[in-house]
Amino acid sequence: MTANYNHIITSEATIGDALLRLNSLTDGNLTIVVVDTDNRLRGTVTDGDIRRALLKGLTLSAPVTEAVQSNCITSSALPQRGRVNDLLARGIKLLPIVDAEGKLIDLVDLRNFHAPIPVSALIMAGGKGERLRPATLTTPKPLLEINGRPIIDYVVERLRNSGIERITVACRYLAEQLIAHFSGSNVKCIVEQQPLGTIGALSMMVDELSDYIVVMNCDLLTTIDISEMLDFLIAQEADVAIATVPYTVQVPYAILETDGTIVKSLQEKPSYTFYANAGIYLLHKSVIDMIQPDKRLDAPDLIERAINSGKRVVSFPLKGTWVDIGTPADFSYARQLLNKQ
Repeated sequence: MTANYNHIITSEATIGDALLRLNSLTDGNLTIVVVDTDNRLRGTVTDGDIRRALLKGLTLSAPVTEAVQSNCITSSALPQRGRVNDLLARGIKLLPIVDAEGKLIDLVDLRNFHAPIPVSALIMAGGKGERLRPATLTTPKPLLEINGRPIIDYVVERLRNSGIERITVACRYLAEQLIAHFSGSNVKCIVEQQPLGTIGALSMMVDELSDYIVVMNCDLLTTIDISEMLDFLIAQEADVAIATVPYTVQVPYAILETDGTIVKSLQEKPSYTFYANAGIYLLHKSVIDMIQPDKRLDAPDLIERAINSGKRVVSFPLKGTWVDIGTPADFSYARQLLNKQ
Protein backbone atom coordinates (compact mmCIF):
# COMPACT_ATOMS: atom_id res chain seq x y z
CA MET A 1 0.00 0.00 0.00
CA THR A 2 1.09 3.53 -0.69
CA ALA A 3 0.18 4.88 2.74
CA ASN A 4 1.28 3.55 6.12
CA TYR A 5 -0.69 0.72 7.74
CA ASN A 6 -0.90 2.91 10.84
CA HIS A 7 -3.76 4.70 9.08
CA ILE A 8 -5.95 1.56 9.13
CA ILE A 9 -8.04 0.32 12.07
CA THR A 10 -10.71 -2.39 12.32
CA SER A 11 -14.37 -1.81 13.05
CA GLU A 12 -13.96 -3.78 16.29
CA ALA A 13 -11.91 -0.94 17.75
CA THR A 14 -13.32 1.68 20.11
CA ILE A 15 -13.33 5.45 19.80
CA GLY A 16 -10.57 5.43 22.42
CA ASP A 17 -8.50 3.08 20.25
CA ALA A 18 -8.97 5.39 17.29
CA LEU A 19 -7.95 8.40 19.36
CA LEU A 20 -4.77 6.64 20.47
CA ARG A 21 -4.01 5.68 16.87
CA LEU A 22 -4.52 9.26 15.66
CA ASN A 23 -2.27 10.52 18.44
CA SER A 24 0.48 8.13 17.35
CA LEU A 25 0.57 9.37 13.74
CA THR A 26 3.62 11.42 12.86
CA ASP A 27 3.14 12.17 9.17
CA GLY A 28 0.81 15.14 9.60
CA ASN A 29 -2.19 13.30 8.16
CA LEU A 30 -4.69 12.90 11.00
CA THR A 31 -7.06 10.53 9.24
CA ILE A 32 -7.55 6.79 9.66
CA VAL A 33 -9.75 4.41 7.69
CA VAL A 34 -11.97 1.78 9.27
CA VAL A 35 -12.39 -1.69 7.76
CA ASP A 36 -14.46 -4.65 8.92
CA THR A 37 -13.15 -8.17 9.47
CA ASP A 38 -13.48 -8.89 5.72
CA ASN A 39 -11.40 -5.80 4.91
CA ARG A 40 -14.43 -3.94 3.56
CA LEU A 41 -14.18 -0.22 3.98
CA ARG A 42 -16.55 1.22 6.59
CA GLY A 43 -15.38 4.84 6.34
CA THR A 44 -12.87 7.32 7.71
CA VAL A 45 -12.32 8.92 11.09
CA THR A 46 -10.54 12.17 11.95
CA ASP A 47 -9.88 13.87 15.26
CA GLY A 48 -12.77 16.18 14.41
CA ASP A 49 -15.12 13.20 14.00
CA ILE A 50 -14.12 11.91 17.43
CA ARG A 51 -14.57 15.33 19.01
CA ARG A 52 -18.08 15.59 17.58
CA ALA A 53 -18.91 12.05 18.76
CA LEU A 54 -17.83 12.87 22.32
CA LEU A 55 -19.87 16.09 22.30
CA LYS A 56 -22.91 13.97 21.44
CA GLY A 57 -22.41 11.98 24.63
CA LEU A 58 -20.57 8.95 23.28
CA THR A 59 -17.77 7.58 25.46
CA LEU A 60 -14.27 6.44 24.57
CA SER A 61 -15.43 2.83 24.95
CA ALA A 62 -18.10 3.22 22.24
CA PRO A 63 -17.45 1.44 18.90
CA VAL A 64 -15.42 3.51 16.45
CA THR A 65 -18.16 2.89 13.90
CA GLU A 66 -20.28 5.39 15.87
CA ALA A 67 -17.88 8.14 14.79
CA VAL A 68 -17.06 6.96 11.29
CA GLN A 69 -17.81 8.98 8.15
CA SER A 70 -19.26 6.32 5.87
CA ASN A 71 -19.71 8.61 2.86
CA CYS A 72 -15.98 9.18 2.39
CA ILE A 73 -14.54 9.61 -1.09
CA THR A 74 -13.02 6.44 -2.58
CA SER A 75 -11.65 5.32 -5.93
CA SER A 76 -11.51 2.04 -7.81
CA ALA A 77 -8.11 2.86 -9.34
CA LEU A 78 -5.07 5.01 -8.72
CA PRO A 79 -6.05 8.61 -9.49
CA GLN A 80 -4.82 10.64 -12.42
CA ARG A 81 -2.91 13.84 -11.78
CA GLY A 82 -5.87 16.18 -12.32
CA ARG A 83 -7.92 14.17 -9.85
CA VAL A 84 -5.13 14.31 -7.27
CA ASN A 85 -4.89 18.09 -7.53
CA ASP A 86 -8.66 18.42 -7.19
CA LEU A 87 -8.82 16.26 -4.06
CA LEU A 88 -5.91 18.06 -2.43
CA ALA A 89 -7.57 21.40 -3.16
CA ARG A 90 -10.61 20.09 -1.25
CA GLY A 91 -8.45 19.18 1.74
CA ILE A 92 -8.53 15.42 1.12
CA LYS A 93 -5.12 13.88 1.79
CA LEU A 94 -5.90 10.17 2.09
CA LEU A 95 -7.69 8.27 -0.67
CA PRO A 96 -8.92 4.67 -0.13
CA ILE A 97 -8.75 2.44 -3.21
CA VAL A 98 -11.43 -0.27 -3.13
CA ASP A 99 -12.39 -3.18 -5.37
CA ALA A 100 -15.85 -4.04 -6.73
CA GLU A 101 -16.80 -5.62 -3.38
CA GLY A 102 -15.78 -2.53 -1.42
CA LYS A 103 -12.65 -4.14 0.00
CA LEU A 104 -9.68 -1.91 0.69
CA ILE A 105 -6.83 -2.69 -1.72
CA ASP A 106 -4.71 0.43 -1.32
CA LEU A 107 -4.51 3.63 0.67
CA VAL A 108 -2.90 6.58 -1.10
CA ASP A 109 -1.35 9.54 0.64
CA LEU A 110 -2.12 12.14 -2.02
CA ARG A 111 0.52 14.55 -0.74
CA ASN A 112 3.29 12.14 -1.73
CA PHE A 113 1.59 10.42 -4.64
CA HIS A 114 2.93 10.96 -8.11
CA ALA A 115 0.18 10.11 -10.56
CA PRO A 116 1.47 8.35 -13.67
CA ILE A 117 1.72 10.44 -16.82
CA PRO A 118 1.76 9.16 -20.45
CA VAL A 119 5.48 9.76 -20.84
CA SER A 120 8.37 7.36 -21.40
CA ALA A 121 11.89 8.47 -20.55
CA LEU A 122 15.21 7.95 -22.25
CA ILE A 123 18.34 8.85 -20.29
CA MET A 124 21.39 9.37 -22.48
CA ALA A 125 24.31 7.74 -20.65
CA GLY A 126 26.70 6.51 -23.33
CA GLY A 127 29.38 9.20 -23.23
CA LYS A 128 32.92 8.76 -21.95
CA GLY A 129 32.88 11.76 -19.59
CA GLU A 130 36.35 12.78 -20.75
CA ARG A 131 36.29 16.13 -18.94
CA LEU A 132 35.98 14.27 -15.63
CA ARG A 133 39.00 12.03 -16.14
CA PRO A 134 40.71 10.29 -14.43
CA ALA A 135 37.55 9.52 -12.41
CA THR A 136 35.80 8.21 -15.53
CA LEU A 137 38.63 5.98 -16.74
CA THR A 138 37.19 3.01 -14.87
CA THR A 139 33.71 4.28 -13.93
CA PRO A 140 31.10 5.68 -16.33
CA LYS A 141 30.15 9.26 -15.47
CA PRO A 142 26.52 8.35 -14.58
CA LEU A 143 27.83 6.14 -11.75
CA LEU A 144 30.13 8.72 -10.19
CA GLU A 145 28.78 9.42 -6.74
CA ILE A 146 27.59 12.66 -5.19
CA ASN A 147 26.96 12.33 -1.46
CA GLY A 148 27.03 8.56 -1.68
CA ARG A 149 24.61 8.20 -4.63
CA PRO A 150 25.37 7.79 -8.34
CA ILE A 151 24.50 10.83 -10.44
CA ILE A 152 22.07 8.84 -12.56
CA ASP A 153 20.05 7.80 -9.49
CA TYR A 154 19.15 11.46 -8.93
CA VAL A 155 17.95 11.63 -12.55
CA VAL A 156 15.85 8.46 -12.19
CA GLU A 157 14.36 9.74 -8.93
CA ARG A 158 13.38 13.03 -10.58
CA LEU A 159 11.64 11.19 -13.41
CA ARG A 160 9.82 8.91 -10.95
CA ASN A 161 8.71 11.92 -8.94
CA SER A 162 7.23 13.37 -12.12
CA GLY A 163 5.03 10.28 -12.55
CA ILE A 164 7.09 8.49 -15.20
CA GLU A 165 7.05 4.71 -14.90
CA ARG A 166 8.87 3.57 -18.07
CA ILE A 167 12.53 4.56 -17.98
CA THR A 168 15.25 3.44 -20.39
CA VAL A 169 18.97 4.16 -20.16
CA ALA A 170 21.03 4.30 -23.37
CA CYS A 171 24.55 2.99 -22.62
CA ARG A 172 27.76 2.48 -24.54
CA TYR A 173 30.94 3.34 -22.62
CA LEU A 174 31.45 0.81 -19.76
CA ALA A 175 27.86 -0.28 -20.40
CA GLU A 176 28.22 -3.45 -18.34
CA GLN A 177 28.53 -1.38 -15.15
CA LEU A 178 25.27 0.46 -15.82
CA ILE A 179 23.51 -2.78 -16.71
CA ALA A 180 24.68 -4.29 -13.42
CA HIS A 181 23.64 -1.17 -11.50
CA PHE A 182 20.05 -1.39 -12.74
CA SER A 183 19.82 -5.18 -12.57
CA GLY A 184 16.72 -6.19 -10.66
CA SER A 185 15.05 -2.80 -11.13
CA ASN A 186 12.42 -1.82 -13.67
CA VAL A 187 14.84 0.54 -15.40
CA LYS A 188 15.74 -0.92 -18.79
CA CYS A 189 19.18 -0.55 -20.36
CA ILE A 190 19.84 -0.53 -24.10
CA VAL A 191 23.35 -0.63 -25.56
CA GLU A 192 24.38 1.39 -28.59
CA GLN A 193 26.51 -0.85 -30.77
CA GLN A 194 27.84 2.29 -32.44
CA PRO A 195 27.65 5.93 -31.32
CA LEU A 196 24.17 7.24 -32.12
CA GLY A 197 24.63 10.85 -31.04
CA THR A 198 22.67 12.68 -28.37
CA ILE A 199 19.23 11.45 -29.43
CA GLY A 200 19.62 8.69 -32.06
CA ALA A 201 19.03 5.97 -29.46
CA LEU A 202 15.33 6.89 -29.53
CA SER A 203 15.05 4.64 -32.60
CA MET A 204 15.81 1.68 -30.30
CA MET A 205 12.82 2.42 -28.01
CA VAL A 206 9.97 1.30 -30.27
CA ASP A 207 8.58 -1.13 -27.69
CA GLU A 208 8.94 1.34 -24.82
CA LEU A 209 7.13 4.37 -26.20
CA SER A 210 4.21 6.16 -24.58
CA ASP A 211 2.32 9.02 -26.22
CA TYR A 212 5.17 11.32 -25.22
CA ILE A 213 8.89 10.76 -24.65
CA VAL A 214 11.27 12.80 -22.54
CA VAL A 215 14.94 12.61 -23.39
CA MET A 216 17.48 13.96 -20.93
CA ASN A 217 21.18 13.73 -20.24
CA CYS A 218 22.42 11.49 -17.45
CA ASP A 219 24.49 14.21 -15.77
CA LEU A 220 21.81 16.75 -14.89
CA LEU A 221 21.01 17.69 -11.32
CA THR A 222 17.64 19.38 -11.65
CA THR A 223 14.30 19.90 -9.92
CA ILE A 224 12.31 19.97 -13.17
CA ASP A 225 8.80 18.46 -13.02
CA ILE A 226 8.16 16.68 -16.33
CA SER A 227 4.42 16.64 -15.61
CA GLU A 228 4.46 20.46 -15.70
CA MET A 229 6.44 20.34 -18.92
CA LEU A 230 3.82 17.97 -20.37
CA ASP A 231 1.00 20.32 -19.37
CA PHE A 232 2.86 23.16 -21.07
CA LEU A 233 3.43 21.16 -24.27
CA ILE A 234 -0.24 20.19 -24.51
CA ALA A 235 -1.47 23.71 -23.71
CA GLN A 236 0.81 25.06 -26.46
CA GLU A 237 -0.49 22.39 -28.88
CA ALA A 238 3.15 21.62 -29.60
CA ASP A 239 5.03 18.54 -30.77
CA VAL A 240 8.34 19.29 -29.06
CA ALA A 241 9.27 21.23 -25.92
CA ILE A 242 12.87 22.11 -25.12
CA ALA A 243 13.69 22.89 -21.49
CA THR A 244 15.72 26.08 -21.33
CA VAL A 245 17.71 27.95 -18.71
CA PRO A 246 18.59 31.67 -18.72
CA TYR A 247 22.13 32.60 -19.70
CA THR A 248 23.19 36.19 -19.16
CA VAL A 249 26.05 37.84 -21.03
CA GLN A 250 27.60 40.97 -19.50
CA VAL A 251 29.25 43.23 -22.06
CA PRO A 252 32.17 45.14 -20.46
CA TYR A 253 31.94 48.04 -22.88
CA ALA A 254 29.49 50.76 -23.87
CA ILE A 255 27.34 49.55 -26.79
CA LEU A 256 26.19 51.96 -29.49
CA GLU A 257 22.89 51.80 -31.31
CA THR A 258 23.52 53.22 -34.76
CA ASP A 259 21.69 54.05 -37.96
CA GLY A 260 24.44 53.91 -40.51
CA THR A 261 27.11 56.18 -39.05
CA ILE A 262 24.66 58.10 -36.88
CA VAL A 263 24.70 57.18 -33.19
CA LYS A 264 21.12 56.90 -31.87
CA SER A 265 21.96 55.89 -28.31
CA LEU A 266 24.69 54.54 -26.10
CA GLN A 267 24.24 51.92 -23.39
CA GLU A 268 26.96 51.48 -20.78
CA LYS A 269 28.01 47.87 -20.08
CA PRO A 270 24.65 46.26 -20.91
CA SER A 271 23.70 42.68 -20.09
CA TYR A 272 21.71 40.40 -22.36
CA THR A 273 19.81 37.31 -21.34
CA PHE A 274 19.46 34.38 -23.69
CA TYR A 275 17.78 31.02 -23.15
CA ALA A 276 20.11 28.05 -23.42
CA ASN A 277 19.29 24.43 -24.14
CA ALA A 278 19.05 22.54 -20.81
CA GLY A 279 19.48 19.09 -22.37
CA ILE A 280 15.88 17.99 -21.68
CA TYR A 281 13.45 17.39 -24.56
CA LEU A 282 9.79 16.34 -24.47
CA LEU A 283 8.50 15.00 -27.76
CA HIS A 284 5.27 13.61 -29.13
CA LYS A 285 5.87 10.07 -30.36
CA SER A 286 5.16 11.11 -33.97
CA VAL A 287 8.53 12.89 -33.98
CA ILE A 288 10.30 9.53 -33.60
CA ASP A 289 9.41 8.72 -37.23
CA MET A 290 12.03 11.29 -38.27
CA ILE A 291 14.83 9.17 -36.79
CA GLN A 292 16.49 6.54 -38.97
CA PRO A 293 17.33 3.33 -37.08
CA ASP A 294 21.01 2.80 -36.28
CA LYS A 295 21.95 6.23 -37.63
CA ARG A 296 23.76 8.85 -35.61
CA LEU A 297 21.59 11.86 -34.80
CA ASP A 298 22.10 14.75 -32.41
CA ALA A 299 19.22 16.52 -30.72
CA PRO A 300 19.68 19.87 -32.53
CA ASP A 301 19.45 18.06 -35.88
CA LEU A 302 16.21 16.34 -34.88
CA ILE A 303 14.78 19.66 -33.69
CA GLU A 304 15.75 21.22 -37.02
CA ARG A 305 13.99 18.41 -38.88
CA ALA A 306 10.88 18.88 -36.76
CA ILE A 307 10.78 22.63 -37.44
CA ASN A 308 11.35 22.16 -41.17
CA SER A 309 8.55 19.57 -41.38
CA GLY A 310 6.04 21.94 -39.78
CA LYS A 311 6.13 20.55 -36.26
CA ARG A 312 5.47 23.05 -33.49
CA VAL A 313 8.53 23.43 -31.23
CA VAL A 314 8.35 25.49 -28.03
CA SER A 315 10.68 26.61 -25.26
CA PHE A 316 9.90 25.56 -21.70
CA PRO A 317 11.68 27.83 -19.18
CA LEU A 318 13.03 25.62 -16.42
CA LYS A 319 12.39 26.77 -12.87
CA GLY A 320 14.47 25.77 -9.89
CA THR A 321 17.75 23.87 -9.84
CA TRP A 322 19.70 22.95 -12.95
CA VAL A 323 23.34 21.86 -12.91
CA ASP A 324 25.10 20.24 -15.86
CA ILE A 325 27.75 18.06 -14.22
CA GLY A 326 30.32 18.13 -16.99
CA THR A 327 33.51 19.34 -15.29
CA PRO A 328 35.21 18.86 -11.91
CA ALA A 329 34.03 22.37 -10.95
CA ASP A 330 30.42 21.43 -11.79
CA PHE A 331 30.83 18.21 -9.84
CA SER A 332 32.03 20.10 -6.78
CA TYR A 333 29.22 22.64 -7.07
CA ALA A 334 26.60 19.87 -7.30
CA ARG A 335 27.99 18.29 -4.15
CA GLN A 336 27.84 21.61 -2.27
CA LEU A 337 24.29 22.21 -3.50
CA LEU A 338 23.05 18.86 -2.23
CA ASN A 339 24.80 19.38 1.11
CA LYS A 340 22.68 22.49 1.64
CA GLN A 341 19.39 20.66 1.04
